[in-house]
Amino acid sequence: MIETTPPELPENSVADGSGVGVQCLVLSSGVTIYCGDSVELLPELSGFDAVISDPPYGIGWNTDYTRFTSGFNVERTNHKKVANDEKPFDPRPWMLKMPVVLFGANCFTKHLPVGSWLVWDKRFDNGKAFLADGEVAWMNKGHGVYIYSETAQGCVRKEKIEHPTQKPVGVMAWCMDKASVPEDATVIDPYMGSGTTGIACIKTGRRFIGIEKDPEHFETARKRLEAELAQGDLFLRQNSQEHQP
Repeated sequence: MIETTPPELPENSVADGSGVGVQCLVLSSGVTIYCGDSVELLPELSGFDAVISDPPYGIGWNTDYTRFTSGFNVERTNHKKVANDEKPFDPRPWMLKMPVVLFGANCFTKHLPVGSWLVWDKRFDNGKAFLADGEVAWMNKGHGVYIYSETAQGCVRKEKIEHPTQKPVGVMAWCMDKASVPEDATVIDPYMGSGTTGIACIKTGRRFIGIEKDPEHFETARKRLEAELAQGDLFLRQNSQEHQP
């Protein structure tokens, strides 16, 4: 891991109005993450080919999951609130001339032109669900509706829960496929959260730039991404040993 000053940013640059400096970590040749405000960083960033993200929806989501009393096997943790979720989300800085996928778009449709809708069906096989049956993302390509099914209800999911609104890795990988993001392309997630989009990039041979404003979530993302990169390194070492004469 290499810690470095973000490209083209001065040493005393700040991520937001709090006076906290931008942190940039180069985890590998294909994975770079920033702790800072993505909108403020955007003018200084380049070299990415797609925007795939699950931003704050601007709905003030209550992340205290101890409030749930459902009979479903739900995760009952009082999570830290999602940064900036208390104010309306404006997607316009990220509506660029490249593939763009933004989750939660049903909450900010007034800013969106015609596009396609990607639907994550999160129900159980019997059609039941905890809270919503699914979630939707807007894509700036075409005008169709596409559905991906993967159950993730409360504690019933493939990955450990490390963020209150964490998406499954499979969902984010599917979004990149639907947006026709090629292998070896660089994907930016300006609201990285716990790093799920980055893990999907590593697993599918894409490069990743992630930005997260909350230092705690940034640290969670760093640990998850480093663990995923280590899995790849382990596979390469084992494969090399198996083919040694």
